[in-house]
Amino acid sequence: MNAPSAVEARLPLSQARIPGDVFARMRRENLARWPTGAEVDFAAAVARHQALPPHKRLGWVMREARRQGRCLTQPRGGFGTFALQKELMQALDREGLADIVPTTTDSYTRNEQFHLAQKGVEESERLGRSLLNGYPIVNYGVARAAELIDAIDKPAIMLTGTSMPRLTGEIGFAGGYSGYLGSGIAYTSSYTKELSIEEGIRNYQYLDRLAAMYREHGVDLHRRQPGFLTGTNIPPSIAIVTCVLDLLLAVEQGVRNYGLEMGQTLHLVQDAAAVRACEEICQEYLRRRGYDDVFTPVTLLHWMGAWPHDEAQAAALVAYGGTLAAVAGAASVTTKSTHEAFGIPTPKANAEGLRMTRMAIYLARQLRLDALPELGAEVELIKREVRPVVDKVLEMGDGDVALGAVRAAEAGVLDVPWSPNRWLKSAVMPARDADGCLRILDPGALPIPREVLEVHEEKLRRRAEREGLAYGPDLAVASVYEISEPLATILSDSWARLAS
Repeated sequence: MNAPSAVEARLPLSQARIPGDVFARMRRENLARWPTGAEVDFAAAVARHQALPPHKRLGWVMREARRQGRCLTQPRGGFGTFALQKELMQALDREGLADIVPTTTDSYTRNEQFHLAQKGVEESERLGRSLLNGYPIVNYGVARAAELIDAIDKPAIMLTGTSMPRLTGEIGFAGGYSGYLGSGIAYTSSYTKELSIEEGIRNYQYLDRLAAMYREHGVDLHRRQPGFLTGTNIPPSIAIVTCVLDLLLAVEQGVRNYGLEMGQTLHLVQDAAAVRACEEICQEYLRRRGYDDVFTPVTLLHWMGAWPHDEAQAAALVAYGGTLAAVAGAASVTTKSTHEAFGIPTPKANAEGLRMTRMAIYLARQLRLDALPELGAEVELIKREVRPVVDKVLEMGDGDVALGAVRAAEAGVLDVPWSPNRWLKSAVMPARDADGCLRILDPGALPIPREVLEVHEEKLRRRAEREGLAYGPDLAVASVYEISEPLATILSDSWARLAS
């Protein structure tokens, strides 16, 4: 993992924007870490983005989709060679009708083990099949990234799954990728064990400062925060807390086009409430800090937990995920396929998942739950959970988001369920309630008001009583595996015999 640069090591942790001269030195050090870094020419990169048609610029596409009220589709996907990645991206564009085309990087690239990624590239090319679980964008470099962008007719986003985005961001942006998913708090708390929250924040401050530098030169890149966190049962409020904090950190670096992501809970009302609450409360905290020009569209992701092996059940999750995103008014939905339980999907299966989702969005067009009393109640409940946590984080940092996040993580005030990161307490525990909503079973040290937690407890106890489960960790564990269980277990077809 990359240590702080010599320049950066002298900077105290702060939310403050990285000074231009300091950032210039940081960039020189960063680009020198792998040979393809020498291919990055910022002036040429700006000219390349400006030459792209608007429909291939993700910043513009997201704004236009919001203006038209459209829900865009975007899959995930990456292979270990340039040829296979190009074929995949073209299939997702042309056969899947994706609105946004992804490039998911491999695990070696995510951990900046570029020398191991290079071995994977050479062996994959020799055998003609992918031995990596994603595309090694740094090893292939800027020119090949540009070829991938030229091979499709949609905007492209980097899905790197990393807490160390500095070199992937430089290579991808220079090649014409106009979106980047990742953030300092969310990815560090979810994907790494040894990297500290402070290091994760510093790494993404670099990326956000880079995106802001492109903005200063007329290029509206789309940055996005991965609020799906550990890909388990994440109640909306926990996801939104990280959305708010990562957003504020990005804005301080100069970002103004910042998407927010959350994994679906699979409850129609709760997902619709989550989308509304997320954008409203993010804009609320932006206004508190004097920002009124930040675009914050919300993306929902298909179910991020364990998937069923039965393709019929998986198909239902794919289609329902499109319906949830459309009814919730999400700006986009990140799709999966019926092969989710088995590993990386084929291009064909990935494209089918896209079309299945797109049809569901079409069928749910113009449907909204705005007049439903339950929606308003859930929105307010989520906000009552988010505000005390965010306010306490900011208080602990004396108003500085970066300092507050680090101190709050140490104290357990900022926490994520089932986090692998040793810098978090990982004491908060969620479970699914009797109605199917995700609730907080154990708040750990989260400063959520007692009266709010009592609402969660009452709903969770009803489920425990109904299913004969102990109120406690067993309820949380049962909730983790619930969706992946065989259909006969989830909803028995022998209910009449059992009742007689």
